[in-house]
Amino acid sequence: MHPAAPAPTVHPIDRFFEITKRGSTILGEVRGGLVTFVAMAYIVVLNPIILSGTADVVGNSLGFSQVAAVTALTAGVMTIVFGVVTRLPFAFAAGLGINSFLAVNVVGEVTWPEAMGLVLINGALIVILAATGLRRLIFDAVPLALKTAISVGIGLFIAFIGFVDGGFATSTGLSSPPVGLGVSGSVGTIPTLLFVLTLLLIAVLMVLRVRGGILIGLVIGTIVAVVVEAIWHLGSAADEAGGWGLTVPTLPSQWLSIPDLSLVGQVSFGAFGRIGVLAAVMLVFTLLFTNFFDAMGTMTGLSREAGLADADGTFPRLRSALVVEGLGAVAGGFTSASSNTVFVESGAGIGEGARTGLSTVVTGALFLLAMFLSPLTTIVPSEIAAAALVVVGALMMAQIRHIDLTDLSILIPVFLTITVMPMTYSIANGIGAGFVSWVVIRAVTGRARQVSPLLWIVAAGFVVFFARGPLEALIG
Repeated sequence: MHPAAPAPTVHPIDRFFEITKRGSTILGEVRGGLVTFVAMAYIVVLNPIILSGTADVVGNSLGFSQVAAVTALTAGVMTIVFGVVTRLPFAFAAGLGINSFLAVNVVGEVTWPEAMGLVLINGALIVILAATGLRRLIFDAVPLALKTAISVGIGLFIAFIGFVDGGFATSTGLSSPPVGLGVSGSVGTIPTLLFVLTLLLIAVLMVLRVRGGILIGLVIGTIVAVVVEAIWHLGSAADEAGGWGLTVPTLPSQWLSIPDLSLVGQVSFGAFGRIGVLAAVMLVFTLLFTNFFDAMGTMTGLSREAGLADADGTFPRLRSALVVEGLGAVAGGFTSASSNTVFVESGAGIGEGARTGLSTVVTGALFLLAMFLSPLTTIVPSEIAAAALVVVGALMMAQIRHIDLTDLSILIPVFLTITVMPMTYSIANGIGAGFVSWVVIRAVTGRARQVSPLLWIVAAGFVVFFARGPLEALIG
């Protein structure tokens, strides 16, 4: 008898992240992590624009460069932690919904350190809910049809973000129609034209099943954008009509910068004394609901897109993922970067083939490098990165085929979940609309026993969430 052939040697990194087991490769994970970073890098510029542009109740503002530094730091650390602990291909950064809420609604009443204290409390509550298993119970109580609808809705939401960032869909400034095509109903700027061409290039490469199609499209689109800017000097749209939306694609004169991390630890819990306990609790409640369900919905959608979800919608190391996501809010509050959460743009890396936490570690390492190489983050214009988001949105949309749309009691909540997300620019709003309509329809049609008690509680919470404006006015 011949001796048995030795088992093939598995690289420790492969074994730890289960790369081969999930049908991926180390090179594919690195490529996916790079694509995710390219799709998310704009946050290093956009987050400081949002947070540093508003003075707080006593007239103090956050410094732009300081916010940029802690944005990259927190995203890098939390993304690496998430990748190592959960082995999932989801990257972290400052959540756009929450940072806008802080700048628009919160710091008019409290100081920036007090606002970040509320974010930290919100994160601590999420960690407690996740560690005790309550967050998992809520996740399990959601019907499969709604979980799938959340994935589809996020796909449309990602695509809408892409169309807006690409300049393809713009505000008309009118009540009807509120949104229109480009400039006066046409593709009227060169950046938007490059968005369209990059979108078509990526789509063709994906259809031809070219390995690395998304990354190739982004690289080619960026090179063309740099050349176009060098020839025509379009500049920023803030200064010149027809310019670039967020970042101007030029080669930087300075490649290195020393990050200013002075905002780390600038946290206060004085909001309860400044505005009263009830008002502060309502702010925390809003942060909690937005953070809790945005993240749950995003992870549900991304896990399905990556092929990691089970038949019931759960995915590997779910509890760990929920706990670490809560820690992202704690870290974001502590560093004044705002709550960090799973980013829907992670779908770009998943579309490129990312299936494990190795891609997440790559993305996190690039964010840490971005602290020192911040000029590089401005090379890829948002119009080019946006093209990848539209393609990923299309891929996620395909999951609607798993929903039975012949039953009206399923169709209507599913429809509301899917459409409310992009129309209100909020994942949490879409989830709330789906939950409330699911419960109401079943209660009124005599099928209340089909609804989990936890879903009743969450739906009631969303009713309060949707009515928080009048409630806050009443409390005030």
